[in-house]
Amino acid sequence: MKLVSYWQDTATPAGDFRHTAVPEEVDVAIVGAGLTGLSAAVELARTGTRVVVLEAQHIGWGASNRNGGMATTGLAIGLDKAISRYGRERAVEYYLAYDKAIDAVEALVDEYAIDCDFTRHGKLSLALTPAGLSGMQETADVIAGIGDLPALHVLGPSEIRQEIGSDYYHGGAVDPRGAGLHVAKFVSGLARAALDAGATLCEDAPVVSMERNGTRHVVQSTRGPVRASEVLIATSGYTGSLTPWLRRRVIPVGSFIVCTEPLGADVATELLPKGRMASDARMLTYYFRRTPDDRLLFGGRARFALSSPDSDLKSARTLRRAIAEIFPQLSDTTIDYTWGGLVDITMDRMVHAGEHDGVHYSLGYSGHGVQMATYCGQQMARRLLGERRDLPFEGIAFPPVPGHFGSPWFLPFIGAGAHVIDRWNLIKGGKE
Repeated sequence: MKLVSYWQDTATPAGDFRHTAVPEEVDVAIVGAGLTGLSAAVELARTGTRVVVLEAQHIGWGASNRNGGMATTGLAIGLDKAISRYGRERAVEYYLAYDKAIDAVEALVDEYAIDCDFTRHGKLSLALTPAGLSGMQETADVIAGIGDLPALHVLGPSEIRQEIGSDYYHGGAVDPRGAGLHVAKFVSGLARAALDAGATLCEDAPVVSMERNGTRHVVQSTRGPVRASEVLIATSGYTGSLTPWLRRRVIPVGSFIVCTEPLGADVATELLPKGRMASDARMLTYYFRRTPDDRLLFGGRARFALSSPDSDLKSARTLRRAIAEIFPQLSDTTIDYTWGGLVDITMDRMVHAGEHDGVHYSLGYSGHGVQMATYCGQQMARRLLGERRDLPFEGIAFPPVPGHFGSPWFLPFIGAGAHVIDRWNLIKGGKE
């Protein structure tokens, strides 16, 4: 079993940028070469803006190459909660931004001919209990009542087998707009597009300090300083001591994934006949999909811990048991890959983008980073260019996490609480 992302292991990097010279002066310095940073770099460089992307590790090293490869619709907090919190008009605007984000990914794939297995087979949300299915129906009714939103199709116990080769779930809901892609190939494609447009990419170049010098920022990396008119922080779940104000507002939560051996087209089709991106409704969510070569990729917040080889292996055992429970026909299937990474969750579970003390940022994607990081990177670039932009998340208050000043000491307590809630909901629903 390989302790590396399946996506990373099956993609060709855009190049080796460990020795690329850090420029002395640019218009925009971007910290972080994931989807946020690379999509911003593409958007900026194509206008002739001088831009450098400084990456502490290698291109796509963080969440961008370690996620489930899903670009799916819907707010992390749910539309009904967003309406009660922000009012209907703003909530719908936030909700539709996720659709625009998937469109943005598709547009980049088409414009730059990025071969990344992009498909729109839809999103399948799965209910474990009758109460969970009722909640999905209520959400579908809210969406139908608004009028201009694409409808969700709710499936009951007798219909769910059309979508999944398992009797584990009570029902579900289908949104046909969801998409899947090979994220590492997409990341490499964005990096090549940024390079072709004139951006400079620097790997093994962690930023150790930033300060203002007149109207310019001095961004000090381990490979040298760069003076920049503007700075964009694109570090998501790996936000650290460089930006303490942001670190206090981001909860880095481990999300862990396993990927099976190739199953063959017949077995893969039995599991997910329509190739949907699937996730269930528990707090410690399980999410899964078919890969382009007919493996089952299966992930979740198996442990509220940071990623490490030991943590990844412990999580793999939990996820292996979950696969056997949901798909008994895979009980003897070999796991070829296991890995983990950090999801950047905020207190309000909303995306946050804007400016603090003269430094721009975009993060807090809460498990929807494939499309939201790509879209928000583009929109922040347009903000820096002074162009008209479409980024509704800029005006949302960004609350700090109480007591969070460094290492996320509180993760085990959050995990324990979520486990208790999930267990209680399963007991009430007759699943245990």
